[in-house]
Amino acid sequence: MIKAVIFDLGNVIVPFDFQIGYAGIKRLCGHPAEEVRRRLRTTDLVTRFESGQVDPEEFVRQLSGLLEMKTSYQEFCDVWTSVFLPETLVPDSLLERIHEHHRLLLLSNTNDIHYSMIERTYPILRHFDDRVLSYRVGAMKPSARIYREAIARAGCRPEECFFTDDVAAYVEGARREGIDAVQFQSAAQVEQDLSARGVL
Repeated sequence: MIKAVIFDLGNVIVPFDFQIGYAGIKRLCGHPAEEVRRRLRTTDLVTRFESGQVDPEEFVRQLSGLLEMKTSYQEFCDVWTSVFLPETLVPDSLLERIHEHHRLLLLSNTNDIHYSMIERTYPILRHFDDRVLSYRVGAMKPSARIYREAIARAGCRPEECFFTDDVAAYVEGARREGIDAVQFQSAAQVEQDLSARGVL
């Protein structure tokens, strides 16, 4: 019996395209996208940001140094959040139906700049009872800690939680903690998975 349904955010609820972000950063620093990616791979700055170890202003300061970027905080935030596309991948009606009889949670590796914009921009998030976010928890998927936090907030046993994520490794991480988890392919597929479990 599923009592709580847990969704990933990026590329499950809200689609994103990092190429848009790389193009925006290129305009700010002059380096081609491949050089931006190469420099980012030399540091764990993004991981520390998404784990809540670096605040947004310090993140922008350090990233500006790494990429030789001259930008204001707000200009950078506009570019950093431009990766998200306007139309959600699941319909509002699906979340509304789930939420009628089940606790609904969000579980995401994200950061303060991204999430603050997403919460302002996507009304669909109003259906969620709680948000388990890496930068607030201080741990990222597939760490056991973030799944255990989600289970605790769900208020039920791990096997009573259903979770979907587009990243196979994060689905496996959830399964290791006893969660009933499936890889997200489409809204229709998840709807079928939930129907098969008696959620819908």
